[in-house]
This record gives sequence, C-alpha cells and structure tokens, in this order.
Amino acid sequence: MLNAIKENIGTIIVAAVLLCIVVLIIMRMIKNKKEGKSSCGCGCGTCPMSGECHKNRLYKIIN
Repeated sequence: MLNAIKENIGTIIVAAVLLCIVVLIIMRMIKNKKEGKSSCGCGCGTCPMSGECHKNRLYKIIN
C-alpha cells in the first residue's frame, strides 16, 4: 500500500489541490447566493429574466 502511494504521489497531490479549488468555488457560490449577488455579474436592467430570478427576494422584503 505504501508503495502504491509513493508511485502515485503526483496524482494524489494534483487531485487534492483540485478538490480544494472546487470546494472553495462552491463555498464562494454559496456565500454569493446568501448575499443575493447575481451569478452573471452584470446588472439586471437589461436581462430578459430580471423579473423572475429576484422575485422571491423582493417578496421577502415587502412582507
């Protein structure tokens, strides 16, 4: 078993780094979602779906 780890240490390190990057991206997406930030990064004024994606948030503010 130890020999298999030694033979594949490069692959294990790359996989661990990629896993960390994916976890950080997911955490950032969750944080942005909780803060109400848009995923597209632009204003909603010209978006054809502007009335749909923030409908629930507006309803919570009003009530």
